[in-house]
This record gives sequence, C-alpha cells and structure tokens, in this order.
Amino acid sequence: MYISGIEIKNFRSFDNINIEFHEGVNVLIGHNNSGKSNLLRALAIIFDRSVRKQLSVEDFNNSLTIESLKKESPKIVISVRITQSENENLMTDELVTVSNWLTKLEEPYEAKIQYEFFLPISEEKNYINIVSKARSKVEIWNIIRSQFIRLYINKIWVGNPENQTSVDNDSINKFDFQFLDAIRDVERDMFSGKNTLLKNVIDFFIDYDIKSDKSITKEEQKSKLQERKDIFSANSRELIKTIHERLNSGNKEILSYTEGIGASYDKSIPDFEGNLTESEIYTVLQLIVKQETGMTIPITHNGLGYNNLIFMALLLAKMQVDSDGKFFGSNAKTFPILAIEEPEAHLHPTMQNEFVKFLKNNIKNKKVKQIFITTHSTHISSATDLDDIICLYTNNNKKNVSYPGKVFGEDNIKSKKYVQRFLDATKSNMLFAEKIIFVEGIAEQLLLYVFADYLNKSLEKHHVAVINIGGRYFEHFLHLFDSNNKNTINRKISCITDLDPVRRKKNENDDKKKNSFKACYPFEYKVNLDKFDYSTNNSVNQYLNGKHSNIRAFVQPEKYGKTLEYQLILDNPSLKLLLTESIANKQQLTELMDLYSDNAPLSKLISTLSSSKENNRIIESLKNVSDDWNEDDKKKALIASRYLNSVGKGENALELASVLKDNLELKGQDEYQDFIVPEYIANAIQWVCE
Repeated sequence: MYISGIEIKNFRSFDNINIEFHEGVNVLIGHNNSGKSNLLRALAIIFDRSVRKQLSVEDFNNSLTIESLKKESPKIVISVRITQSENENLMTDELVTVSNWLTKLEEPYEAKIQYEFFLPISEEKNYINIVSKARSKVEIWNIIRSQFIRLYINKIWVGNPENQTSVDNDSINKFDFQFLDAIRDVERDMFSGKNTLLKNVIDFFIDYDIKSDKSITKEEQKSKLQERKDIFSANSRELIKTIHERLNSGNKEILSYTEGIGASYDKSIPDFEGNLTESEIYTVLQLIVKQETGMTIPITHNGLGYNNLIFMALLLAKMQVDSDGKFFGSNAKTFPILAIEEPEAHLHPTMQNEFVKFLKNNIKNKKVKQIFITTHSTHISSATDLDDIICLYTNNNKKNVSYPGKVFGEDNIKSKKYVQRFLDATKSNMLFAEKIIFVEGIAEQLLLYVFADYLNKSLEKHHVAVINIGGRYFEHFLHLFDSNNKNTINRKISCITDLDPVRRKKNENDDKKKNSFKACYPFEYKVNLDKFDYSTNNSVNQYLNGKHSNIRAFVQPEKYGKTLEYQLILDNPSLKLLLTESIANKQQLTELMDLYSDNAPLSKLISTLSSSKENNRIIESLKNVSDDWNEDDKKKALIASRYLNSVGKGENALELASVLKDNLELKGQDEYQDFIVPEYIANAIQWVCE
C-alpha cells in the first residue's frame, strides 16, 4: 500500500487543496511559501506520534472570509488516502494494519485516515453569538484566540469520517514517520552511542553476519548468537574481575572512611559489584571518520554536508531496524515513511545527484515504503524522474498543484522523453520560476537581462527565468505550462524566436535532402515565387497575437525580420557600440555605419563592400527587392546583412552584453549612446512582467 493523496482544508497556507501522491519518491518543488513545508507538517500531524495534535490560531488558514467565520467556527481537516499497491501481497500485515480504515473493499482497496481540529458542538451557539457583533476578521480571530481556542479538540478518524471511528494506537503505531526538517542538528543526534538512534542501530546490526545468514536455520542463528553473548559475558566478567583486583587496596581505604563515620554496622559493609552489558558498551562508542591517511577525526569535525548524509543513512538503518519483524515481533513497523525538508542543505551538486540515487535504491530495496522531499534545488529536480515531481505554486493568491509527468498524453510521449532528457540543472529552473521567457539560443539568453534593464524592467524582481532550450523545441516544454490542459503549471510564458526566412528551388530535384530549404534574406523573401518555394519559422504560430491565455510567442515582423543579430542593426543601424572586439569586418562595418549616419545614398554603401559571392548576392537581391522597400529600408538591410555574416553567436553575445551594460551605467552622461531594444523582444519582456 502507499499514501495516494491528501486533502487539506483551512490549514496554514492551504484553504482547500487535494494533492495526489505516488509510490516511491515524491519530490515536492515550488517557490518560497508555496506550501511545501506545510504539506509535510500536515502528514506529520497524522503519522508522527511525537507531533503535538493540539493546534493554535496561527495554524488556521487566514483566507477565510468574515462571513464564513460568522456562520460557523473555523475547522481544520487533514484527510489522507491510502491505496493498494500494484503488486501488493494481501497476506502481509499492511492490509491488516488498515483493515478498519477501509473505504473501498474491491481491489485496489482504499483506506482513509482523517484529522480534525474543531470546536465542540456544545460551544458552537455561544461562538456564533459572540462573533456576530465583530466588525472585522482580525477581531474574530482575537476572539477565538482569547475565548475559544482552549476549547478546541482534535480527533483522528479512520474509514468513513461520518462514522467517527477513532484510530486505535496499535494500527497508527505501525506507521514509522521520520521527519527531517530544514533546521536540524544532526551532530547532536548521532554523536555517540548514548543517543537512542545510534544505540538502536548498533544493537540491531551487531552480529549481523549471523542475523543475515540465510544459509542456516533460525535455531542455528540463535545458537551462534548465544555463543557470542556467552563469550562477551565471560570477557566482561574477566574485565570486572580485573577492576576489582586493581581496586582492592583502594577499596580498603574507602571502607576505612565508612567505618570511621559509622556507616558500617551490624557486620554489614559497603562493597562494589556490577555487570557489563553489550548495550552499556555502546554508550562509549563515538562516531568517527576514518581518513585515507589512517587518521581519525570526530564526527563534529566533519563537514555539515557529509554529516547530513551520514545521519540520513543512520536514520534509514533505524527504520530498517524498526520494521524488522524478527527483531521487534508484533511491535515492528509495517509502513516506514521518510520526509526530508531541503536535503540539499550543505550538499555539493554532485552529492545531491548521488543522494537522489541513494533514495531510489532504498525504495527499490524496500528499506522505505514512501519518501517525501521538499526542495529548491534544480540539481535534485533534474536528477528526478518527471513522474516523481509534484509542483506547488501560487496563482491568484490560491495554492495550486501540478504534476509535470502527467501533462503528456499518449500522443506526446516523444515530448515527455525529450523534456526528461534535457531537463538539466539549468533548464529545470523553469519548474521553480514564477514567470518564464523561453529563448532558442545562447545570444538571447545572454542579452535578455540587459535588454530588460534598458526597458527599466528587472527580470529578477519579477521572478522571471530566462531558459535557453537550444533550438526550436518550444512545443516539448510548453506542454508543461499549457493552462488549457490538466495537471500543468499555470505560468506566464513568453517565447522569443527568430523568423528565419528560407527558400527552396522549385522542381529542381525530387530528392528533398539535396533540394532542402536554405536561409534567405528578408529582402529575398517571396520575391521570385515562380522560381522558389518560401517558408518561415512557424513552430509557435499558435501562440502569436494573444491566441493563448498564458503563453505568447514573439517574433520579428515578416517583411524585415530574420535573426536577433540582424534585427539589432535594423533598429540601431549606426550604433558602433554593437561592433564588438571579436567581430569580423569591423572596419568595413564602421564605414557603412558612418555612411548611413551621413545619409549617403545606397550606391555609396554598396561601393564599400568587398567582392565576394555573398556580398554580390546581397547587392543583387537588394536591386530586385519589391517596390515597397524604400532606400532607407535597403540601406539598413545591407548593414544588417553584413553584420550578421560577421558575428559569431556566443562570443559576440557575451561581449555585447558587457558593452551594453557598461553603456547603460553611463545613462544621463554625454558618453551614453542610445540603444533601441528590438520591438518584438521589448513586447515579450513587458508582457511577461505585467
């Protein structure tokens, strides 16, 4: 069996939410204050026997309206669903444990346990009478705090809550809920054998070579274990005897004081006696770290990250101990649950990946039934299967939940595999961000933050993540955020892509590989329809012009657009700031920009171009462009084409981001140079930041 879901009403950040879980590892991700920690605490209220069940006013959700508070007293309800596992053996103790909790007898069976924190019915009339005169929510909560919270009671029901069947201790004690919160002192909890955790683990795993030997019978195991215990007892008696011998003279001296003070009477004298048990030996053992050099250091001198891992390993070992029926008999736990808050604390990214693998192996080896993790780590989320991720987020001041692995239907298996494969530590940031701008290349990724600064928009303050998907693969990732479908993350998404016009000669060759589409310039697009087929990037057409509620695509205008680099010059044809150190043909581009600034004719600009196949193509195509292109359009297109053919993507973008940032810092000074952010990019930034 496994915990298949939880419904939470009026508890802390949740007003009313239903969250589904799955077998194995459940990784809860989300922005700060999305409810991840409160979800684990809701589980702990039911399954952790050490957690206080009596709550306070601060534990109620504060979104309750004044009308609802006046109508009836507020109530917290936490309901957990338990479902039969796919290959579960019904003859085990699991079904017996929840037999009184069942709400569905047919396979797969379902069970329910529900926590309620409420005001008794006998106090309800008095409550309604007193709060009816209140003028605000704050006043009502103060009344509850001062007059009613002490009267609240808590109950845990099993099965159908209407039957009000209380949970019995025997069944709830079969659940072993271990919760590691974000603020934990692992060194205190595992330093020495005096600690219960370490002591229990040692006690279970001592003589484990015999206990785990399946080649011998139980009787042979008992015999061998008893033999070792007898040897230990004999050795301990010898040790005690040695202590007595060494204490012989001193003992006489001690006794002389007792005789002198009159403590010896009726021929009775004090003496020393004692036995040394194995468990008493454990208390002197301290956890140490053996280094490769042979040196040892105490655990307190070890790094916090490693200590966190060691502690979790010991805790899992203890859970194995507690669930061992041979060791604890009928007191053994049947359902170990591990909940970890922010396991990435003090862990290097590589260790985080290893940690995820470690947890998966423990599930596989059935050391733990179910694991719940909350995390802000993109490294942990990228190392986790999509199906294991549960995303909590806030939308319109309401908590929501999405399941990235469930958004892909049978028709989108290819997209799911693609996203799973490429959701690395950088791209997985999209799962945590409040808003996202998808770009198709490194140039846009490097420059977008600077462009936003020129628009007086801070992407960081608006919690916008810029994600480079490395090509035109928007469709794969957009499945995760399409609000028209179930289980998606409802986020505001801007997609910035290039128009990239292309053409292909007609009827030249039936072999499409040999006669493929090739890039063309905007001034060549649809110029010769008899000779060429034309096309542009249409990968995100369904998201253009506000066709979708939460996803919008932004691209250059069809008449003039091509790529980002091309567009930068179209909008800034004389800005020499764009001519970075790594650019080729810098002198020629400088001359072209000067000529444009001097309003020189197109023929003058053309005369500066060196003779080459590509330059000749540009010149010839500009001569044959349609009549709706004026001379200024042609001059800008010529400079933009020459610039595009002179830049390298990554290095130029990095340099460009630097010089544009330096220029922005000069704003208000004479040295500042005006820079125009391309309109389609400005629109994408402004829309996502609204």
